[in-house]
Parts: sequence; structure tokens; C-alpha cells
Amino acid sequence: MRTFWRITKLLGDYKRLTVAGFALAFAQMGLSLLVPRVTQLAIDRALLGGDSHMLVWYGLGLIGVGAVRFAVGVGRRLTTGKASLGIEYDLRQRLWSHLLRQPFAYFDRWPTGQLMSRLMSDITNVRMFLGYGMVFFAVNVVMILAIAVILLALDWRLALLSLAFLPALLLVTWRFSRRLRPILRDVQQRIADVTAAAEENVVGSRIVRIFAREDDEMAKFSDRSTRVFEASVAAARTRAVYVPLIAFLPNLAVAFLLWYGGRQVVQGSLTLGELVAFYTYLMMLVYPAQVIGWLTGLAQRAMASGERIYELLDAPIEMEERPDAAPLPQAAGAVTFDRVSFAYGDRRVLEDVSLEVPAGRTVALVGHTGCGKTTLANLVPRFYDVSGGRVLVDGHDVRDLKLADLRRHIGVVTQDPFLFSASIAENIRAGRPEASAGEVRAAARIAQADEFIAALPDGYDTVVGERGLTLSGGQRQRLAIARALVMDPRILILDDATSSVDVETESRIRAALADVTEGRTTFIVAHRPSTISLADEVVVLDHGRIVARGTHDELLAAGGHYAHMFGDAEARRCDLDAVFAQESGAAAGGEEPAPARRPAGRPAGRPPPEGRPDGP
Repeated sequence: MRTFWRITKLLGDYKRLTVAGFALAFAQMGLSLLVPRVTQLAIDRALLGGDSHMLVWYGLGLIGVGAVRFAVGVGRRLTTGKASLGIEYDLRQRLWSHLLRQPFAYFDRWPTGQLMSRLMSDITNVRMFLGYGMVFFAVNVVMILAIAVILLALDWRLALLSLAFLPALLLVTWRFSRRLRPILRDVQQRIADVTAAAEENVVGSRIVRIFAREDDEMAKFSDRSTRVFEASVAAARTRAVYVPLIAFLPNLAVAFLLWYGGRQVVQGSLTLGELVAFYTYLMMLVYPAQVIGWLTGLAQRAMASGERIYELLDAPIEMEERPDAAPLPQAAGAVTFDRVSFAYGDRRVLEDVSLEVPAGRTVALVGHTGCGKTTLANLVPRFYDVSGGRVLVDGHDVRDLKLADLRRHIGVVTQDPFLFSASIAENIRAGRPEASAGEVRAAARIAQADEFIAALPDGYDTVVGERGLTLSGGQRQRLAIARALVMDPRILILDDATSSVDVETESRIRAALADVTEGRTTFIVAHRPSTISLADEVVVLDHGRIVARGTHDELLAAGGHYAHMFGDAEARRCDLDAVFAQESGAAAGGEEPAPARRPAGRPAGRPPPEGRPDGP
């Protein structure tokens, strides 16, 4: 019942339309109730009286009532339709706004299909009930009562016999409502499971085919569809019993009417017109009786959907912006991790991490998979909140800053970049919509994307497919780098930003990023020594703790965890780089490639360690 009252409160912003819809619906009902009365008069006064002139007037009267009823019906549909669509729009906007304010951790727990089902089908169920179900239910209940009063006025004995089915109708409807509600909630939940499975298979269609998982995924989808089928059959079985029963009960009244009313006409205590009117009114009860069953089901679906919607809306915002949050209009970019700890639920990822990164410094975060590198970087733009400790930007706790101001100064390139189904220029402008065409191209050139964009049919106006799957992984990654650079951020986070590009492109991007990172605070999450070499300092994490710090060469020379990870790979990579440099120089007519950035911590002119080339 609480859900019902919460849903009806949504009508508050559409009071006038709702009132107008109810008024027009009742007017339409009143006009419908006039038809049997006019028919009665036409039979008794004109037809039985032999007055053909009166028949014409009564016929015109019926046409007039029908025409007015038509106009009122059009108005009623327009007003209730506008109100219901407005409610749907507002509720969807409210729910989407609520979801957008939730942090990453919230979406880690919810399947996409579940959220999409509640945003679409559940909201539509609520809209149908508020826009049409409530009006029809009220009108039909009032119509039943009005017809009962009219029948009692015509002949109370006949009316009591004919209306004896009403208590049974109310009891059956009540039992129907109680049995159908939990079944329909189960149907909605299982439909959401199917939606989730479909969404996973569409997004992961390539993985399904790469690993020949078609049969397994079909079996999983079929299993979920079967559950929907079984729940829907249970609902249909319940309707199959109750809806015909609800429709059958009025027929008992018709049988009594023909038996008892017919005898009264023969005896002369009831006119033929009154019997026809009585019969017509009684038949008008059949439709409301049938509709009440359908409307009860509609109400139950709306209640079940309302519970699912409010389950999301009632969830607290897990990352609220404080009322006194301060803006960060000008960021220098200094970042401090002060005894930071973090956990995904019960799983500890970071433990007592302290790190100071001065403004303009480039730090590489390295370590084995799952050691907390990406998590640590994600705490800077406050994608997650720390479990303990503080993250500070320019001395300000990120929890004390306005999120929009904080993130406006941070550019992020993820390992698996997401692109919208829009033009390449629009994707690059995602972080800064006001960027000019020149700024977009400049960012693309730095990201080594301008060349392949120019080769596309429509250049920067080329529309990429959903999630950018019409582009290669390396092309998507370069566009993601351009998208971050066009923001001109003070803090740049590169999470394995060159993992999907070839060696030649990586070398060119690395040379460009060496200039881009100058003057910016940059966090590089990387596994390639060549990318790590861009950093002024390397921070090694293991099991959520910092275990080593220093330059690339210092950590290699010191041995230990870092040298174990990269020592052998470094030697092999340097041999490959030497071969590549020779081939590139020959292909360019003898022109030497751009020198790689010198690792920090070694003065210019200082020879490299014995037996090792300078830099990766």
C-alpha cells in the first residue's frame, strides 16, 4: 500500500491534467448512461405508440449523444495521455539523475540489464497505471454503482435479483489481485535477467564468437527465457481462471432478468422499453466487470514495478558532494596520498599507502596484476572514496572539493577506452564540448591519431559504431588519449594507455607524451618498460603496499621486485628497439628517429650502466 501512495504522488505535478482527465472520463460515462434511457423512451413512446415522427427525434438525440461522447473521449485521451507521458518522462529523468550521481562502486554491484529494465519497462508500467489504469478503474467502479442505482429505481425487486452477482464479483476480484501480484513481480524480475543476458551478449558478441561460446550462451539465454515463460504461464493461468469467471458472473444476472423481467412484461407490470433499458444497463455492467480484472492486473504490475523503481531511488547516494564543497578553479596538480586504504567490499586492495607527488612530476605505478595500481589512480578524481586516510590535491582533501571542478582538471585514459556511437570529433570533445576544430586536431596529432582519421571516409565527421567497435583497439586508444589531452588537464592519468598499439605507434606516442607530460602531474599505470621510462619516478606496489620507489635504472640496479619483473624484458626490448631504430632510419632515407626521453635521475652525459643501452 505504501508503494501505491508513493506512485500516486507522482501525479502532483500534473494536477490540472489529472483532474481534467477524470472530469472528462466521468462526463463520457454520464453520456453513456443516457443511451439506454433514450432507447427506452423511443420504444415506449414512439415505437409502441406508432409515432414515426418521434422516432426521428429520438434517433437524432442518440446521434447527438454519440457525437458529444466522441468529442469528450478525444479530450479525455489527450489530457490523460499528456499527463501519463509527462509522469514517465519525469520519473525516468529522476531515476537517471539518481543513477548518474552514484559512484563506480554502485555500478560494480548492479547488472546493466537490471538497470535498463527498470529504466524502461518498469517505468512504462507505472505510467500506464497512472495515466489510464486509475482513471478507468475509478470510472468503471462509479459506473457499476450508478447502474445499480438506476436499476433499483426502475424495479427494485428485479434489480436485487440481477445484482446478486456483485458481492461474488468483488470477492473474486480481490482474490485475483492477491494471487497475481507476486507472480507479476517475479515475471518483471525474470524479464530483467533476460535483458541482462541479452545486453552481455550484444556487448560481448566478439568474445562469444572468438571462443565459440554460441551454444553455451544460447543455452544460458534459453534457460533465462524459459524462466520468463514459466512465470508468464503462471500469470496467464491465474488470469485464465479469474478473468472469465469475472466475465461470467454478470451473465447470471441476465438469465434472471430474462426469466423474471419477461414475466413482468407479459403481466403488464413492466413496459417493453423498461425491460430493454434494464437489459442494456445490465449489459453495460459486463464490460466494467471484465475491465476491473484487467485493471487489477495493471495495478499489480505497476505496484511490482514501483517497488523495483523505488529500490533504486531509495538507495542512498554513496558519494555525496558536501554542502560546503569548495571549487578548485586553478589547480597546480600536487597530489598527496596520506595513509590511504581502500577495499572493494571485504576485499582489501590498498593498505596504508603514503605518497607525495609534486606538481608537474610524472610517476609510474607498476606491479603485478591486482596489486592496486589502477585503484590508487582512480582515487585521485574520486571515482571511489578511500576506506581510510586521505587523498589531497594541492593540499585539499578531494572529498572537500566540488566533483565537477576536481574532474575538470584531470584527464583519464583507461586501458579499455569507451567510445560513443557518434562522430570522431564528438568523441574527442566529450570532456570539453567547447573545444574548437583546431584544438581537436591538435590533440589528435599529439595522440598520433590524425593520420588514420584523415584516411577515414568522412575524416573527423566519421561516425564510429557502438562502443567504437568499428575501429581497431589501437585506434580507440589513440582517440581516448586525444580526448584526455583536449581537456588540457593539470593531472593526467594514463592507465596502460598504449597497451593496444603497435611498437612503431607506441614509440611515436611515447615521444609525443614526453612533451605533453612536461608541466603536468602524470600517473602512468603501465607494464611496458618503454612506457615506464617516461616517468620521473617509479612506484612499485605489491599486495596493496608500496614496496619500492626510484627511477627505472635505480630500481633495475637495486634488484628485487622491480628487477625481477622487468630485468630480462628490458634487455630483450632494447635489442628490438635498436633493430627498429635502424630499420626506421633506413626507411626514412637515413633520418634518425626522435630520441627517447632520458630517464630521470641520470645527469646528461652520464654513461649508462655497464652493458646496457641508455633508456628503454
